[in-house]
Amino acid sequence: MIPASVTPVKHSCVAILSSVVLLLSFGLLTATTNAQKLPSPSGEGLGVRRTYCNPINVDYGYTPFPDFVHWGKHRATADPVIVNYKGDYYLFSTNQWGYWWSNDMLNWKFISKKFLRPWNHTNDELCAPAVGIIGDTMLVFGSTYTKNFTLWMSTNPKGNEWKPLVDSFEIGGWDPAFFTDDDGKLYMYNGSSNNYPVYGVELDRKTFKPIGTRTPMYLLQDWRYGWQRFGENMDNTFLDPFIEGSWMTKHNGKYYFQYGAPGTEMSGYADGVVVGSKPLFDGIESFPQSDPLSFKPGGFSRGAGHGSTFQDNQNNYWHISTSIICVKNTWERRMGIWPAGFDKDDMMWCNTAFGDYPLYLPSPGGEGLEVRPNWYLLNYKKPVTVSSTLAEFNANNAVDENIKTYWSAKTADKGEWIQSDLGNVSTVNAIQINYADQDAEFMGKQTDIYHQYKLYYSLDGKKWNVLVDKSNNKTDVPHDYVELANPVQARFIKLENIHMPTGKFAISGLRVFGNGNGAKPNAVGELIVLRTEKDKRSAYIKWQPVDNAFAYNLYYGTAPDKLYSCIMIYDFNDYWLKTMDSKKTYYFSIEAINENGVSAKTEVKKVE
Repeated sequence: MIPASVTPVKHSCVAILSSVVLLLSFGLLTATTNAQKLPSPSGEGLGVRRTYCNPINVDYGYTPFPDFVHWGKHRATADPVIVNYKGDYYLFSTNQWGYWWSNDMLNWKFISKKFLRPWNHTNDELCAPAVGIIGDTMLVFGSTYTKNFTLWMSTNPKGNEWKPLVDSFEIGGWDPAFFTDDDGKLYMYNGSSNNYPVYGVELDRKTFKPIGTRTPMYLLQDWRYGWQRFGENMDNTFLDPFIEGSWMTKHNGKYYFQYGAPGTEMSGYADGVVVGSKPLFDGIESFPQSDPLSFKPGGFSRGAGHGSTFQDNQNNYWHISTSIICVKNTWERRMGIWPAGFDKDDMMWCNTAFGDYPLYLPSPGGEGLEVRPNWYLLNYKKPVTVSSTLAEFNANNAVDENIKTYWSAKTADKGEWIQSDLGNVSTVNAIQINYADQDAEFMGKQTDIYHQYKLYYSLDGKKWNVLVDKSNNKTDVPHDYVELANPVQARFIKLENIHMPTGKFAISGLRVFGNGNGAKPNAVGELIVLRTEKDKRSAYIKWQPVDNAFAYNLYYGTAPDKLYSCIMIYDFNDYWLKTMDSKKTYYFSIEAINENGVSAKTEVKKVE
C-alpha cells in the first residue's frame, strides 16, 4: 500500500507558491453520431428556454497574490464546486473571498465571506474548497496540509450565516471533497500530486475524525490512457502528470469517482472517472473509463478539469470544471458548466461539444430536447475595425476564437469601440463580450466594480441602431452574455465602451451568435484515422477539407453509440490525437461547421 502520510506535490491551486518556487530554483450538445442520440437535460420547449455561454459570467476576483513576475494583475479562479442546497445552487471556487448562489444557474449573486480561522483571523482562504451536504447542513472546508483550518457549517448560506463545526479539522487535505452516502456515512477524498494517488477516508459523523486510514483511490496510468500524459502536447516532456480534484457521484448503486488530470494549465486538462462498487475502492472492483468524463481541448475556451457534478431541480446532471487562459499567469483560469449524465449502460458522460456556444439553461418539461439552440458563430476571422490599438494587441485577436489572444484599445476612455463585419446580413440571436485584463490594477476580490457599454447593429455600416444599452449597468460582467429577446437582422455589430472597472478597454472575444442566412457546409468527404503501431494511445487523423466550413467537430469513443469525446478544430483538416486507451478499439465521426449550421456527420469509422 502506498503510504498515506506523504506530502504530495501541490499543483492545482497553490498557484503563486508553486510559481515562486519554480522561479527561485506551470452537438455532444448536439453530439449525436449517425448511430445514437445523446441523453440531454429536459426543457419546456425551444421557444421559451433561456441560454448561457461559457466561460460562465460571474464576477471573478483578481489574483490575491503580489505580481512577483510582472505578468500583470488578472482575474483568476479554479477548482469549482456547485451543490444544490434547498433548491438553490451554491458555487464555491479558489481564492474568491466568498461564494455565489443562484436559483436559475444564470444569475449568480456573490456573498462575501472570508473563511478564516476565527481565533486569530490569519490570511487562510478557501483554495480548492470541499463543500458537502449532511442532512440540512452545508459543510465547507479549504485545502490545507496543516491541522488548523476550520471546518465550517451553515443551515442558511444564503443569509451568510456560518459557524465553526470543528475549529481545527485535524485530518487536513489538499483538493478535498466530501461525499455523503445514502446510508448517511460521510467520506472525504483528497490529493494533489504527480507521484502519489488520491485518497479517500470515512469520517465519524460526530467527531469528524477519520475512521481507519486513508485508502488509495486511483493513481494515473498514463502508460495506458494517452490523455493522462502531461504537457500541451501530451508527451510528459517536463513533468510527470498530476492527479487532483476529487469528486464522487453515486448512480444506480455504483460509485463514480472523478479526478482532474494531467495539469491545470493544459488545453487537455480534464476530469476522468473510475467506477466502483463501494465508496472506498482499495483497488477492488474499480474500473476506469477509457476517456475523460469532461474534456475540451479545442474551441474558444479550453480545458475542463478539476470540477464537480451536481443535479438541477429537475434531476438532470451537470458538470462544472476549470477552463484555462494562462497568459498573464499560469493560474489565470475560468469556469465552465456542461450537461452531463448516464447512458442506458450506466456509462457517465459530459457534453462539451459546442461547449463555448450558447447552451440551454435547465427548465422543467419533457425529455429529449436538444441542449443548445441552432445558433452558430457569425464573425469568426471576419473583418474588424477599431477606434485605436495598443501595441501588438491587434483587432483581429478579438475574433480569432482564442481566449488567450486579445485586442486592446490604447485607453479605457468612454467612446473607444470595436466593430465586427459579419460579411453579410445575418440573424443575430446572442452576443458574448469577453474582457481581457490589460493593465488591470486590482488585487483580490472587488465587489463594487462594473462594466458599462452599448452595442449597436447596422445593415450597411452607416445607419446604426442601439441593440443593447448597458450604460447604467452597475455589475461586474467580465464574460457578459446577452441573449436577445427578439433576434435582429444585421451585417455589422459595434461595441462601444462607456466604463471599464480597471485597465484598458480590451476584448479577447467579441462573439456574435445566430445564423448567417446561407448554406450549411457540405459533409466531409473522407475521414482517415492512422493509429500508430508503436503507441496505440495516438493516431494521426486527416479528412477531406470542406470549402464552405471554418471548423470541424471530431467525435470519438470506445463504442459506435458512445462517441462522447469531442474536439473542435478550426482551420485545419488534420489532427494528431494522443488521448486514447491503448487497449481499446475506437470509433470516429466528424462534422463540418460554418456560420449557417453543421453538416451531416460522416459514417462512424472503426479503428483497431
